Amino acid sequence: MNKDQLDGLVALKLVAENKSFKKAAEILNISTPAISRIISNLERRMGVILLTRTTRNVNPTEAGITFLNKAGPAIDEIIDAQSSVRTLGNEPSGLLRINAPVIFYQHYLKDYVREFLKKYPKVQLEIFSDDQAVDIFSQGFDAGIRVDDIIAKDLIALKLFGPIDFITVASPKYIKEFGSPSHPKELLDHNCILLRFGSGTSVYDKWEFEDKKKEFTVRVNGNLILNNSEHIRQAALSHSGIIYIEKGSVINDLERGKLKVVLEEYKTQSTGFYLYYPHKIHISPALRAFINFFKTELK
Repeated sequence: MNKDQLDGLVALKLVAENKSFKKAAEILNISTPAISRIISNLERRMGVILLTRTTRNVNPTEAGITFLNKAGPAIDEIIDAQSSVRTLGNEPSGLLRINAPVIFYQHYLKDYVREFLKKYPKVQLEIFSDDQAVDIFSQGFDAGIRVDDIIAKDLIALKLFGPIDFITVASPKYIKEFGSPSHPKELLDHNCILLRFGSGTSVYDKWEFEDKKKEFTVRVNGNLILNNSEHIRQAALSHSGIIYIEKGSVINDLERGKLKVVLEEYKTQSTGFYLYYPHKIHISPALRAFINFFKTELK
């Protein structure tokens, strides 16, 4: 294979992902005309048009889509390998900011964090606990941790833990006083503790269930709204109502009998929690070390 055939593949992938020559040029730290020439030379060598250009948009052609679907994962592997090797000569250091759900540090992450910081003592790790589904990168975070169904497709995602169950639970005292629902629709007769995402107007009141592999939702209501999952757990422990929560965050409470699962046969499941971060040619040595640490630990 002629070396020139490989030139421009990374540039093509970045332009297609960002739908912009300018954004791709900024990532590669070259000029916009330069990246345009790189793509034009690649198209000439391949004998097909890979991108359609208009004054407003840049989109891959059918040939471009076909090529990127087949070659894209290999290009990502090349970029990842280059980044991994590049960081070997640089001891990871500096601030690494990770945005994660409120329950995640206590119930999943704390033991791994201790080992990571022992291995990389020059890294200052900030775990910002947040249940909101927002653009964390605009707020200066290097990476985030979320369940699979809210991660944008244009991000790289590394599975950390999973699959995970989402269940409804209540305290034995609440169940004794108000009874246990036998079907999710009976939640309408119960006090359900609700989660508000941040300070916005969105309240999670459409609880998701599954019956014989068929998914459905029930719109619940209640007299208590809280804005983070740990507070919701505490409210259930204080007998205030039924909550909908990820099982791992209440597993100790279930084992000790402080909480009980209701509607277990209708529980839903997510593939898991993922570490996610943007497509970048260069990521910080600290983030690269964090990624490689979990790849090794989770084997």
